Amino acid sequence: MSKTATGSRSTTPEPYRWSNWAGNRSARPARVAAPSSAAELAEEVRRAAEDGLAVKAVGSGHSFSSIASSDGGLLVLPDRLTALRSVDRAAGTVTVESGMTLERLNVLLEAAGLSLTNMGDVMAQTVAGAIGTGTHGTGRDSGSLAAQVRALEIVLADGTVAACSPAEDPGLFEGARLGLGALGVVTAVTLAVEPLFLLAAHERPMRFDEVLEGFDDLAAVNEHFEFYWFPHTDRCTTKRNNRSQGPPAPLPRLRGWLDDEFLSNTVWEGACRVGRRFPAAVPAIAQVAGRAWSERRYTDVAYRVFTSPRRVRFTEMEYGVPRAAAVEVLRELRALVERSDWRIGFPVEVRTAPGDDVWLSTAYGRDTCYVAVHLYRGTAEQGYFAGVERIMTAHGGRPHWGKLHTRDAEYLSSVHPRLADFRALRDRVDPGRRFGNAHLRRVLGD
Repeated sequence: MSKTATGSRSTTPEPYRWSNWAGNRSARPARVAAPSSAAELAEEVRRAAEDGLAVKAVGSGHSFSSIASSDGGLLVLPDRLTALRSVDRAAGTVTVESGMTLERLNVLLEAAGLSLTNMGDVMAQTVAGAIGTGTHGTGRDSGSLAAQVRALEIVLADGTVAACSPAEDPGLFEGARLGLGALGVVTAVTLAVEPLFLLAAHERPMRFDEVLEGFDDLAAVNEHFEFYWFPHTDRCTTKRNNRSQGPPAPLPRLRGWLDDEFLSNTVWEGACRVGRRFPAAVPAIAQVAGRAWSERRYTDVAYRVFTSPRRVRFTEMEYGVPRAAAVEVLRELRALVERSDWRIGFPVEVRTAPGDDVWLSTAYGRDTCYVAVHLYRGTAEQGYFAGVERIMTAHGGRPHWGKLHTRDAEYLSSVHPRLADFRALRDRVDPGRRFGNAHLRRVLGD
């Protein structure tokens, strides 16, 4: 993205076009800003209000929905809001600016002997983008990044720079820690951290029925359990991550490169391209892929185990369903794929999370199983996502806020008990919908 910045403002000699990581969403804003402080951002928001422009902030573009799209408005880039503001060891917190990536945050935390308790598997996300859309990872006892937030700094629609926490403006805090970008632009986040720890990873292939028969035990015994099922096969790759006293035993450099870069990215990209060009080859490719990942064990710093490089681009739908419905949902999903003529080249990802108290969390008030389905970029949808969505909604599923879905405010109100509270908060802090867009009108109802 080419841009030239003057102060907090970024201007372009020709219309600016923003697109997300997957390439399925884009926007042409009227103006672009890259503020370096909350005060500069507040001024940009006030100017946008004077000019009648909507305001949307973007992160690194890892959302697949149009939650951050801003045609004709002010687009706020996070490029210069990347500072580490403070580390409070006594409180067990770290405060960082919203545009810092999780990758950079983890490096800084490791240097300080600290760690996040849990996180997703994509490190390219910005901190604000990750919490604002509900990034959750997998965990028996540890929840989403939003559940780890302890305080926020946010620029509101009137240009006010507000601070909020459970003690200071708790109502704003409850909504803003997973705010969808609908309440304002987050400029800094205080996150809970703990002393640096190691995870022992055990990854091994299993049969689909074997995983489902043992799913309750696998999810209960392991601190972090997830698995990938390869459609058109009975093959799964399972991942168990548990805390370890050490010593560290990371993957040998060559093995790590071979598995996580060459096979999982370079070779997988080629296989996906073949499958997109020749759909009839997809089941055979899936059979080979399901056997390509062999058993391995290693022990490393937590974030190196939680995360993995994602260079093959795709689109994704993910739903959180009640934990008790997980096995039934997965059996229905497999049956749906088997009776269809679809050719699904990407594995289905399954994770778990404990219930939490974050208003718009997909795990609010209930233990949750997450089921994510993917399609390689440019692949015809074939009705796959629509079919999966019917299964998920039949079980009261909650769609991931940053991923593809077709649900509207009527449905979302039926599965999110605190959505009315969130809407009332939005009426208070952004009555003119300065931070609105078409996507938010659909999911929030106005």
